[in-house]
Amino acid sequence: MIKVLHNNTCSKSRSVLEYLDENGVAFEVIDIVNHPLSEDEIRTVLKKLDMKPEDILRKNESLYREKYANQHLSDDEWISILSKHPELIQRPILIKGPVALIGRPVENVRFFIEK
Repeated sequence: MIKVLHNNTCSKSRSVLEYLDENGVAFEVIDIVNHPLSEDEIRTVLKKLDMKPEDILRKNESLYREKYANQHLSDDEWISILSKHPELIQRPILIKGPVALIGRPVENVRFFIEK
C-alpha cells in the first residue's frame, strides 16, 4: 500500500489523492500538518527519496522567506525545523516500500504506481 504524506490545504496534494482514488490505488493518508513527522520519520523519508532536507523545503512559503531564507543550516537543523513546521515540507510525498517520490506533477505519480 502507498502512504501519502498529505496537507489538505494543498491543491496538488488533494489532486494526487483524487488521482489515486480514481485509479483504484490503495493508499493511506498521513496528514503531516495535524500529525507532524518526527525527526526520525523525516530522516527515513529523506533516505527513501534520496534527498537532502533542503531538497524538500517549500521555499515559496512565507515562513521560509521570513525566517529561514539564506540561512546555511546543517541537515539536522533543517530536519528539526521540518518536524516543527511541516507546512515547509514539499507535498504530497508518496511512499511505497523502500522508495518515495514527491508527487508533483501528478503525471509522475502514474509511473510511480506502475512500478
